Amino acid sequence: MGLSRLAALHGVATSYSPSPDVTVSVPDDTVIAVLAALGVDAGTPADVRKCLAAAESRSRLLPPTVVVWAGEPLPSALAGLPPGSTVTVEPEPSDPPGHPAGRPPAPLSMRARAASPATGARAAAPAPGAPVGSPAAGAPAGSPAADTPGTAPAEAAEGAEGAVPPRGDGAADAPAAAPGPPAWWIPPPHGVHRLHVRTPDNRRATATLVAAPPRVPQPPERTHGFLVQLYSLLSARSWGMGDLGDLTDLATWAGRSVGSGFVQVNPLHAAVPGKPTDPSPYRPSSRRFPDPVHLRVESIPEYGHVRDRATLDDLRQDAAALSEAVLNKGALIDRDAVWELKRQALELVVRVPLTPGRRADYCDFLAEQGQALEDHALWCALAEVHGPDWRTWPEALRDPRSAGTARARSELLDRVDFHCRLAWLTAGQLAAAQRAAEDAGMSVGVVHDLAVGVHPAGADTWSQQEAFAHGMSVGAPPDAFNERGQDWGLPPWRPDTLAATGYAAYRGLLRGLLAHAGALRIDHVMGLFRLWWVPEGRPPTDGTYVAYDAEAMLAVLVLEAHRARTAVVGEDLGTVAPGVREALARRGVLGTSVLWFERDWEGDGRPLAPEKWRRDCLATATTHDLPSTAARLTGDHVTLRHRLGLLTRSLEEELTADLTDTAEWLALLARLRMLPEGDGDEEAAVRAVHRFLLRTPARMTGVWLPDTVGDRRPQNLPGTWDQYPNWRLPIADPEGHPVTLEEITASPRLHALMEVLRPRKPHTAPPGERRP
Repeated sequence: MGLSRLAALHGVATSYSPSPDVTVSVPDDTVIAVLAALGVDAGTPADVRKCLAAAESRSRLLPPTVVVWAGEPLPSALAGLPPGSTVTVEPEPSDPPGHPAGRPPAPLSMRARAASPATGARAAAPAPGAPVGSPAAGAPAGSPAADTPGTAPAEAAEGAEGAVPPRGDGAADAPAAAPGPPAWWIPPPHGVHRLHVRTPDNRRATATLVAAPPRVPQPPERTHGFLVQLYSLLSARSWGMGDLGDLTDLATWAGRSVGSGFVQVNPLHAAVPGKPTDPSPYRPSSRRFPDPVHLRVESIPEYGHVRDRATLDDLRQDAAALSEAVLNKGALIDRDAVWELKRQALELVVRVPLTPGRRADYCDFLAEQGQALEDHALWCALAEVHGPDWRTWPEALRDPRSAGTARARSELLDRVDFHCRLAWLTAGQLAAAQRAAEDAGMSVGVVHDLAVGVHPAGADTWSQQEAFAHGMSVGAPPDAFNERGQDWGLPPWRPDTLAATGYAAYRGLLRGLLAHAGALRIDHVMGLFRLWWVPEGRPPTDGTYVAYDAEAMLAVLVLEAHRARTAVVGEDLGTVAPGVREALARRGVLGTSVLWFERDWEGDGRPLAPEKWRRDCLATATTHDLPSTAARLTGDHVTLRHRLGLLTRSLEEELTADLTDTAEWLALLARLRMLPEGDGDEEAAVRAVHRFLLRTPARMTGVWLPDTVGDRRPQNLPGTWDQYPNWRLPIADPEGHPVTLEEITASPRLHALMEVLRPRKPHTAPPGERRP
């Protein structure tokens, strides 16, 4: 009982429910290991009693981070203050980081009064996955649950699944009118501020205050766009893989020629260098900075002024050979070979002196990015000398703040500047891609992707060591599709450290990603509520859920999206705790709906009629982890998995089940008169699927770019490593022959499909016009 109580106080589940009628107990060893990763020693019964007594006796006037939503009731931490308490808010500076500060904003001072029934406090039930009574969710000041960030009372231990009252089906309509804040409260500007409280009996407390608007900006009523893994999109000018020049070109063409409103890409985060480099864009070194491998080298202004033209010409010839091998000789995309050529070219480019204006822009970038960029660039420089795993570096260099690291920084100044310069150049091309999308009339633009975590040996875990739970990995519990569970090899953030630091690492991450985005997709968005932690060396079945303060995570997300004027799409596929989708919809975060998974699961299990789909979502036929639409319709994805030994049933059984599933969908399409060509026409069936998506009320309709040319190969086949070339395939035609961007945009098959989605009216906006 003591261990369960202690776990609950720290948001660690001691049991979970993979299905409504099943409860699985978490091994005690797992709970003890997870608590240890949170800095809580529960190794013996005596340790448990000691930590439990300390946690339950601790009293705090305020939790480390408090959330207030504009126009909504205050959290209990504020509404429950003793009448007469003095509340002071120090607003954050309005000047961008790194710029000279002007006059600081005047503090806001107010005096708390007793709550009235007309205003009250925000409901104590937190967002699902957040610990009940968690700090930002409004735990009463001084309660045990408020003492430790990310805590929950004992009765919430099982899964830590608090429920949020449903709000319809997640439609974009604004929530029903609710009581607002009390009259004594002076609403601060949106931002992250310092909050000071002094009670009449002279108790004092200070906390971070996150003041957020109620919802993220919304996309237009209806829009469609392309989903693409950028590396797979080679053009005649690519250096062996798709790049930001190709993205800019695709966005310009898609906006002007077929009326698309967005282009969604894979995460462009910085990868961990290696031989070979992990090709997965979802296991990066850093989520804070992009990878310069995506640069279009020729588009850099200094490129034309490189004196050593012969070397550049040789590099371009080698790059052309790489592309030729991928496009015409059956070679896989070789990220390491591409980077080696680009690195050599960039070494020449950065020797060209910057013009005064370019130098000023670079200096501004350095000032804005500050310590985070310095740390990232230093990690890159050290990795060149000592290898890409900082855990094997000399002891003195494993601490980014040590004297030894400071000396190394001085010795590697040129290399640090090189990597800073690459980050600046990449940011510039990301900005150019978004501007091009807007100029082409796109209502959203480029949708960037946020991976769920980072590589344990990478730059982020080195520079922010205190923020990560070392010795833990994020994954997924066993379920009907994977009885062994999953271990993704990504160390999770510590919820207690996030709260204690005012979510600084999370805020910086979002601000960097949103700077040049039209919208943001969040992979495994359920991770804002809880994550499955797996202790190192143990199977995923021996993991458990750890809760995050979803109220605070959502508030920071909404705040940063509001500042950047971007929409947010959450990937909410798979196991989703009750209330999560409702909580996300309340804050304007769109969900993701994939056609083949949308069935009437609470009824007859048949395909869900289009009018019953949710409105606030990105609707699509497939994703990077799923078969292409052509492969789904033909059953090719089953034979591929059989060939690789991935089936759990016989090939005949799998094909029969797959055929039945597909036939039900095709029958619905026929009944809705979306398949006038009849059975047996694959291209017509793909068009019918997208007619169906357009019939749903979904705000955004995504077209998997490989679907436009009949590609049958998945970009990633979960459950495989070296058995399948994950993340290394170019877009190809039905026969598996790679096709270029130029060939894709000229494809009759693509244009026939896009006729289904083409807007009735011209979509192009005047050059330079911003989205609303």
